[in-house]
Amino acid sequence: MRLKLGQHRPDILAACQKAMASTAYDRDFLRVDGDAFGACPSESIDYAVMENTDRAVVIPLDVGWDDVGAWSALWDTAQKDEDDNAVVGDPDNVLLESSRNNYIRPHNRVVATVGVDDLVIVDTADAVLVAAKDQVQDVKAIVNQLNERGRPETELHREVYRPWGKYDSVDAGDRFQVKRITVNPGAKLSVQMHHHRAEHWVVVAGTAHVGRDGEELVLTENESVYLPVGCVHWLENRGKIALELIEVQTGSYLGEDDIVRFEDKYGRVESG
Repeated sequence: MRLKLGQHRPDILAACQKAMASTAYDRDFLRVDGDAFGACPSESIDYAVMENTDRAVVIPLDVGWDDVGAWSALWDTAQKDEDDNAVVGDPDNVLLESSRNNYIRPHNRVVATVGVDDLVIVDTADAVLVAAKDQVQDVKAIVNQLNERGRPETELHREVYRPWGKYDSVDAGDRFQVKRITVNPGAKLSVQMHHHRAEHWVVVAGTAHVGRDGEELVLTENESVYLPVGCVHWLENRGKIALELIEVQTGSYLGEDDIVRFEDKYGRVESG
């Protein structure tokens, strides 16, 4: 396959080789060079190679295959009610009235429909998609609009996983942001500081070891700590259960790139 790719699309092969020439391990992941791989032409292997080769053979195979290439394909394969509605998720979160042939996937809110047919409705923590079932493949046009508007949803979900655990962006407004942070047992956030924001940490569960400008604190449930702008700080979970805390950020700029790292056990150079 490598020889054929080099023959028909040497530009794709060169981009992939360049991306693989600079890799780094991130715990269980092998990260390729993002800029190099991002410069690779967007072309599937069937168009790039298979339609150009003279050494391919095609035979029929009837195994009930469905590549599930769109949300509407999930409706085809899902279990349906008497009105051919497919509800995937908690049925108690879906209320249907005079609705037929719909695919509905709730998250944790109530989704109600009245007098609608042939729709795909997908609710997530980040966004809600409502599309005609026969046009849902055009969702890529919405992604293009999000990119044109510089929306963060194309890059980050509300719940973001990090090597040390995860955070869930609970609320945000002018000059403040609230996150629920989960630190895995044995994990530690980097030694860091912020130029534009202060942080308040409130421990909900577990025990937090916190560093603040050379001082080390041990916080248990219902205890808190204030980290002012410019404070060098770190957070570690030395316990055997997950550490849960609420973080309230305040300041003039709350972007994830407002971070200066001094030490990091995961070898990261990106913000977060």
